[in-house]
Amino acid sequence: MTENSALPTRKVLTFISRRAPYGQGSAKAMLDMVLSAAVFDQQVNYVFMDDGVQQLRRGQEPAAIDAKNLSAAFSALPLYDVSNIFVDAESLQLRGLTPDQLVIDTQVCDADKIAELIRQSDVVFNL
Repeated sequence: MTENSALPTRKVLTFISRRAPYGQGSAKAMLDMVLSAAVFDQQVNYVFMDDGVQQLRRGQEPAAIDAKNLSAAFSALPLYDVSNIFVDAESLQLRGLTPDQLVIDTQVCDADKIAELIRQSDVVFNL
């Protein structure tokens, strides 16, 4: 009998979050997907761009629209070993945000870096 020592291959999964934090549920769905992938020991890249950068804005008060504060959940990412968190520099600039206004530490990057992440990924989720 041949010993099958091959372990399942670890995949590189890139999640691109492009939507505002409240209104349609896409942001929460993406966060749930990221955490689920991390539980299964996959390499996760979490990218915020376009209106998705608003999810990370400090000082959100969603109670005014009867919603839960999504930004508070991002503090759980390190518990799941999700550390590859990227923010599109142009998206930040267009929305008048700086990295120190975000609720978690991120790597600010340009479109070329995001394209590289996508090329190196086995699967890309884009919401």
